Amino acid sequence: MARQGVGRLSHSVCLVLACLSLALHLILALFCLSILQTSCVIPPSSSSSLSFPGTSPHGQQGRSHSISSQSSSHKLPTSLMNGDFTKMASFNMINEKEKDKKLIVAKMATKVSQQVSSRSKLEALFSHPLYNLPRPHLQEDDWLLKLKPKKKGEDSEEEDEEEDSDKSSEDSEWQSDSEQDGYDRANWTRSAETHPPWLRYHLGIARWELYDRNDPSVAEVIQQMATQRILSAVQKSGGTQLKLIMSFPNYGQALLKPMRQERDAETDFNLFYFSDFERHNAEIAAFHLDRLLGFHRIPPVVGRLINLTTEIRDITTDHKLSRTFFTSPVGNLCFHGQCEYYCSTENPVCGRPQVLEVSLASMLPDLSLAPRRSWRSPWRRSYSRTKLAPWQKNPDYCDTVKQTPPYSQGTRLVDLIDMVILDFLMSNMDRHHYETFEKFGNDTFLLHLDNGRAFGRHSVDEPSILVPLQQCCRIRRSTLMRLRLLSLPGFRLSDVMRESLSQDPLEGVAPLLSVQHLSALDRRLKTVLQAVHTCLEDHDDVIHDDLQGYDVSLYRH
Repeated sequence: MARQGVGRLSHSVCLVLACLSLALHLILALFCLSILQTSCVIPPSSSSSLSFPGTSPHGQQGRSHSISSQSSSHKLPTSLMNGDFTKMASFNMINEKEKDKKLIVAKMATKVSQQVSSRSKLEALFSHPLYNLPRPHLQEDDWLLKLKPKKKGEDSEEEDEEEDSDKSSEDSEWQSDSEQDGYDRANWTRSAETHPPWLRYHLGIARWELYDRNDPSVAEVIQQMATQRILSAVQKSGGTQLKLIMSFPNYGQALLKPMRQERDAETDFNLFYFSDFERHNAEIAAFHLDRLLGFHRIPPVVGRLINLTTEIRDITTDHKLSRTFFTSPVGNLCFHGQCEYYCSTENPVCGRPQVLEVSLASMLPDLSLAPRRSWRSPWRRSYSRTKLAPWQKNPDYCDTVKQTPPYSQGTRLVDLIDMVILDFLMSNMDRHHYETFEKFGNDTFLLHLDNGRAFGRHSVDEPSILVPLQQCCRIRRSTLMRLRLLSLPGFRLSDVMRESLSQDPLEGVAPLLSVQHLSALDRRLKTVLQAVHTCLEDHDDVIHDDLQGYDVSLYRH
């Protein structure tokens, strides 16, 4: 009996130990499996979900792209989507080693972080109080154009006819039925809702600026110039180089300048400034820089790819222009038009093979509606290979200018200094004249037109452009404070310029300004601030206080 009891006890103990051993093995197996699964799965990134609004059915991306995450959404430039993101997305679809996958994700996160940081600089700049100053109260005469008031009793004889007409035609100011020519059917009334964007932009031109940065009409004008069908193309008369006037279905027009050289090509140092090509990307960049400086004195400009065959040669009614088209030895379609310089078969404009990069600048109101006056710049160059201009020989030249109307009163002198600073930053030596709207007399802003010879050299600066500032030692307080703001790391001029240019359609093809040109902006900005600092040390009456009456402490940084 004792032996049987001991045997049963031993059997029970062995059974319990076997169960414990099995349970431990199961727990160990589950633990190892969970570790293996954790090590093989890459943690999802907050930017793992990508969306690109504006992508066309044919795979072409639009100008605005976004990264969607659980908590934020950021717009990215086209260059990101066309470059690293496309490559990274393809890499993630390949079954690579764990180390390579982690490296790819890390690089992607770095790129996103850099672009989001850059994007925030432009938003922060335009949110700064210096870029949101209260606008001066505008009187009726401070608007360039206005709709004709409806006179009382003017339509009394036609009341019966109006009652029978369609309501949509009541109070019509202008109607058109020229749909057979490709133009939109127009029925414009006094209501702004019936006006095309370019007309609303024209009606928004005021005494002190060409446009309001927050006016949605400006963005619409830019978008339509970049996308609308081109109905007509004719050469613009006058000027030294080739320019075309393009017409759109909504009766808007734009001034076209073609691509003449590669964007990273520097102007030959042996050429005089008046022998340089005009650059399409310089016109685009000048508009963005003028806006970043808070001037708003350059008409809206946008880049576009056009087809030389269907959008110029086949639709032009300019026979002199059409006769200059030819096919190059390598099969590219070329033309040269007729102008004073660079309009010959030796200097043609050529597509690749038919596609051409161009800049399109919104046209100003017709001269019959808004006449403009052309002013010869006091610091105009001699445009001679041997002679010097008076300001180059007389260091006290500005003393004479200050006593000469219109520079002897008002804001004309500091308006010109604003233009000088813009020209120095983009290295534009070709500012021989400037224009103003006649209606506003001498109390108005200067139009910063024709900037095609800017951004020619990035490796050297042209100190002679800055001579008016150095000789006159006058500058607006608001201009100086914005320049100081753009010199800070959080608002660095090159960074906000890069981001602003990323909104242009041509940025998806290649950067509109090279890294060297962007770096030159920061270098030249330091030179401008140093010139002002020297003036402040040597003179008392340097600052023109256009912020008088405002709490300047609100605008410090």
